[in-house]
Amino acid sequence: MDRHHRSLILAAAIAACYAGSAYSADEIQNQDKADNVGIVGKEISVNQKALNGADGQSKDWLHTNGGYAQTRFYPGSQINTGNVSKLRPEFTFQTEVRESMETAPIVVDGVMFMTTAYNHVYALDAATGKEFWHYKHKMGPITTFCCGPNNRGVAIEGGKLFMGTLDAKLVALDAKTGKLLWETEIADPEKGYSETMSPTVIDGKVLIGTNGGEYGIRGFVKAFDAANGKELWTFYTIPEKGHEGVWAEKDATGRDMHRDIKAEKEQFARNPDFYQTLGGGVWMNPAVDLNTRTIYFVVGNPSPDLYGVERPGDNLYTDSLVAVDLDSGKYKWHYQYIAHDVWDLDAVSPPILVDVKDKSGKTIPGIIHGGKTGHVYVHDRRDGSLIRYSEAMIPQENMWTLPTPQGARMLPGANGGVEWSPMAVNPKTHVAFALNLHQPMTYQYEAAQYPGGKLWLGGAFKTIASEKQWGRVAAVNWDTGKMVWKHDTPEPLIGGAMATGGNLLFYGEGNGEIRALDTRNGKSLWQYNCGAGANAMPVSYTVAGRQYVAMGCGGNTQLDFKRGNSLVVFALPKSDAK
Repeated sequence: MDRHHRSLILAAAIAACYAGSAYSADEIQNQDKADNVGIVGKEISVNQKALNGADGQSKDWLHTNGGYAQTRFYPGSQINTGNVSKLRPEFTFQTEVRESMETAPIVVDGVMFMTTAYNHVYALDAATGKEFWHYKHKMGPITTFCCGPNNRGVAIEGGKLFMGTLDAKLVALDAKTGKLLWETEIADPEKGYSETMSPTVIDGKVLIGTNGGEYGIRGFVKAFDAANGKELWTFYTIPEKGHEGVWAEKDATGRDMHRDIKAEKEQFARNPDFYQTLGGGVWMNPAVDLNTRTIYFVVGNPSPDLYGVERPGDNLYTDSLVAVDLDSGKYKWHYQYIAHDVWDLDAVSPPILVDVKDKSGKTIPGIIHGGKTGHVYVHDRRDGSLIRYSEAMIPQENMWTLPTPQGARMLPGANGGVEWSPMAVNPKTHVAFALNLHQPMTYQYEAAQYPGGKLWLGGAFKTIASEKQWGRVAAVNWDTGKMVWKHDTPEPLIGGAMATGGNLLFYGEGNGEIRALDTRNGKSLWQYNCGAGANAMPVSYTVAGRQYVAMGCGGNTQLDFKRGNSLVVFALPKSDAK
């Protein structure tokens, strides 16, 4: 199928993924039972010290994004630019679920824990692919979700695994046996809430946000007690008061967003009490600053996505980077990239904690975020102030043209830029690696009142069949904002990136190619086609002195890439693994 034909299908796929579904437990591939086929033949326990130091070691992969800083940098260098051409499949593990795969496995002492769509969890031998146990979540009668039935992974603390589910539950499993230890409801799925993100666990707290920004929910991040599932605190991403903000006229880059502030204020005076349905989901993991006990996360789009009349004001804290206290959930600061977003160019790719140079050249604690706008934003971690933003990584045209009833063209399209795809960084060179999409779209609005937990787009964004779609890996120096290099791909990119101490960047493409680039210049050094869309998040780990790279290949609902059910694990020949 050529890309022009695929773009026609993509418009329908986007509509379908945002529509979500209401599935019964009987309709979801054998979700009505949980069978554990065995147990892990060793004790599994990860203490807080190990979690704190996860991104500084090259044995395990203990967090979805490598560590609390979320750098997706693996220090190991056994696989490097000099020998990656010899990388070969070590084993392929096939799951029961043939559907969109966006997971990042975690690896603990040679044991891998991976998830699939529809909330299956597998425990595997990370060196051979042998299955230890298989858990299938008992799905409730209602699941309403956006952008595919995905799950992006589990978190671990002690001997417990934690997973969010499509029916808005949080479950805890025994890591050795896969048995369910407890389950708690995060929110009401009938109101449009669901979970696809991986949790983050720290000091006995399980942190998780919510999906549902397309269904008129009120977004949040919650902390639960890891011992029993009891809720400890909630931070709402939509404040009850003050969500109108400061009536900003310009975006973070200083460009006029063409708002009719006078009309918005008049509408707000008539009805200021729409905070319960204003959206603001949190798609991806928060970063955690262990020194200041602060978590940082980005917030998604307002509801309805495209029809702003229903939600006058800046719509805080949508499209924002937010900092809250780890122990209490109290607000610290926020920075909003796009006020009153009517283009669905929300903040979704997880933030990363790095040292940055401020405007005077002094090195300070910073935080960076890759936006759907196609910019990498660089902030002072202490107060959220914007230090700089990168040059545009992809084409931008007609920013910020307002949607019309007939449809108005603007770039980027609603998928980005950088979608939920986590960036990777090299902390030593201060370079971030971002996976971008180029999908020209038209934005169309239509009047739409809150439909009661059902899809609430207030219009549509559609790909343009006559225009090319493609992807770009962009390497950005966050101290200068300049692109160091770029590597273009024939398919729009969605999924994760991972950088390594061997000067390699691993990522996947929708056509099935898994690639390794030289992080110094973007040169392609190795590739392997796994037979389905490689749209998950790669990880690396070492077992018995041998480094492995793992990547899920299940395709992607959102961009309609070919579905599959495989996890492919690579290593060098044993004679080269020294």
